Amino acid sequence: MKAIFKKEINAFFANNIGFLVLGLYWIINILFLWVVDSNYSILNTGNANLVPFFELSALVFIFIIPAVGMKSFSEEKKSGTLELLYTKPISKLSLVMGKFWAIFCITCIALLPSLIFILYLNNLIFDGESLDYSAIFGSYLGLLLLSSSYISLTLLASSFTKNLILSFTLGVVFCLTAFYALAGISHIDLLGSSVYALEYLSLSFHYKSLSRGVIDSRNVIYFLSFTVLFISICVYQLQKKQEE
Repeated sequence: MKAIFKKEINAFFANNIGFLVLGLYWIINILFLWVVDSNYSILNTGNANLVPFFELSALVFIFIIPAVGMKSFSEEKKSGTLELLYTKPISKLSLVMGKFWAIFCITCIALLPSLIFILYLNNLIFDGESLDYSAIFGSYLGLLLLSSSYISLTLLASSFTKNLILSFTLGVVFCLTAFYALAGISHIDLLGSSVYALEYLSLSFHYKSLSRGVIDSRNVIYFLSFTVLFISICVYQLQKKQEE
């Protein structure tokens, strides 16, 4: 797993595409949070908080994480190196987890500059006021757990096809469905008592709950279970393809 992790990290930063993806993420953040007069503008909230950043990142990561992880298995299949990896003494789970932790590490690197926002907001608030650090901590935890869920869906999408564009598209569709679609469907009045169940299954429900600053173990368990489930499906998919 360690070798796979290093290979993925080195491959990501070995070309300009990796830096381009990270740069795009931060250009979007700077524009929508600080420059453009948008719904995500921190300066327009009237409060010194990072709520717009976490709301925007949850949306942008739906596209950024599939862009980072679309090559995970698609490229390996296309080049024929996946079959070579199968001959090595490494389990399918270790293979998937090596790629998972590499993308998770890249996600953490992408988030590091956001710590500057906290320092900047500290200079904006008046004497006697303070940032809600419990909400900030909960939001970071929620975003990392949300990212792990996105990554598991992205890896599964990549295991289905050799085509990079299709892999990216599937990853985006999977993430959009898990975050928005279930929550959206839950607001249809005709569904009656099943509304809450559908909303509870959505990633957005648990992400918003953590963002309030209250670390509820049920939300953490949900994200971890979601990630484990789709990583397991990805491992099964790889095993099935190899047997075919």
